[in-house]
Amino acid sequence: YFKKCYIPNDSTDLSFLENIHHLSFIDKFQKKAIDILGAISLLILTFPIMLFAAFKIKKESPGPIFFIQKRVGRDEKEFTVIKFRSMRTDSKFNPYTQENDERIFPFGSLMRKTRIDELPQIFNVLKGEMSIIGPRAEWDILVKEYENEIPYYHERHLVKPGITGWAQVNFPYGKGTDDSYQKLMYDLYYIKNWSLWLEIKIILKTIKVVLTKRGT
Repeated sequence: YFKKCYIPNDSTDLSFLENIHHLSFIDKFQKKAIDILGAISLLILTFPIMLFAAFKIKKESPGPIFFIQKRVGRDEKEFTVIKFRSMRTDSKFNPYTQENDERIFPFGSLMRKTRIDELPQIFNVLKGEMSIIGPRAEWDILVKEYENEIPYYHERHLVKPGITGWAQVNFPYGKGTDDSYQKLMYDLYYIKNWSLWLEIKIILKTIKVVLTKRGT
């Protein structure tokens, strides 16, 4: 019903997760085609929006336009993700975004709600580091923490991370280990049940999230 792989809190009887594996050759070919065609189409459609976003960021918050950070990709290979910066450069460090976070400038908040801040990741997709759809690309420091505390967390790295994904459209932005535990269940469901229809369903749900500004 919830469309996720339930992982018991006591970590018992997790054998059903052992058959989660890499996508088949045909599935990878189909997914690669979706990534290339989707990234090129998305770049053409959103280029004016990205230009406007760059202008607004510079106007509201002095500093770099882009936020760059090391993330963990498929097979736990690290790569550098690129996003639009949504926080002030003088912000106090905190790995988690809080509700009504004072570090986020006004247009940054709008970008997060509409997912505009994610658009530069199109270039990560074109470089082959990410997919249009997949688990969230997580910070390398947090990945080490989660792998020590959450069973089967490493399984989410069987596929490339995505700009959007099954967990992203079904669960709010995670603020700690407990939320990451919940999102992992959605990520594992996506990997285990991958299909073209599921990709289409995620795209449609992402459009709904953007239009209703339910992003974070």
